[in-house]
Amino acid sequence: MTKRAESKYKIDRRMGQNIWGRPKSPVNRREYGPGQHGQRRKGKMSDFGTQLKAKQKLKGYYGNISEKQFRKYYAEAIRMKGDSGDNLIGLLERRLDAVVYRAKFAPTPFAARQFVNHGHVRVNGRKVNIASYLVKAGDVVEVKESSRQLVIVMESVALAERDVPEYYEVDHTKMTAKMSRVPLPSEVPYPVHMEPNLVIEFYSR
Repeated sequence: MTKRAESKYKIDRRMGQNIWGRPKSPVNRREYGPGQHGQRRKGKMSDFGTQLKAKQKLKGYYGNISEKQFRKYYAEAIRMKGDSGDNLIGLLERRLDAVVYRAKFAPTPFAARQFVNHGHVRVNGRKVNIASYLVKAGDVVEVKESSRQLVIVMESVALAERDVPEYYEVDHTKMTAKMSRVPLPSEVPYPVHMEPNLVIEFYSR
């Protein structure tokens, strides 16, 4: 299990953006960074700084994945055929915790990771408690029957602030979700602009 060592809202403030689109994000009130120097005027960011910020933003969005694991996704993305940026987003969206979040079985990527780790999810009828498990197109992800009435699940399904993307087939009565295809970056409903090409450039230096 990847340990999250900092507040998710602190990530928002450091990025200066509400990267999950949550109504309670402090960025909605204060668009400057945390700490006593958060309001200092910032100069023009270097190419390295721009690439680093793009990497931190994407890494943070998916539950603040560890650097070691995120670098593995980059390595896999450049090995695959096609555009490396598209491949990177595709790999991240295939994570089991990302699927659980997209299907609205959990309210945040962090809650989705914990939900998977605690054994509430099955893939093709088999219990999987590894959040980084990569789901394939056509796999059926479901909340196990004894967990379907949990408050966190019921409240998440009722959330009006986000919709299930079109590349998922979700049945909230049966609590099942199927990824029909791996999405392109333009199809992923990020609340803020993500730049996977800059992430690829960052690691390619």
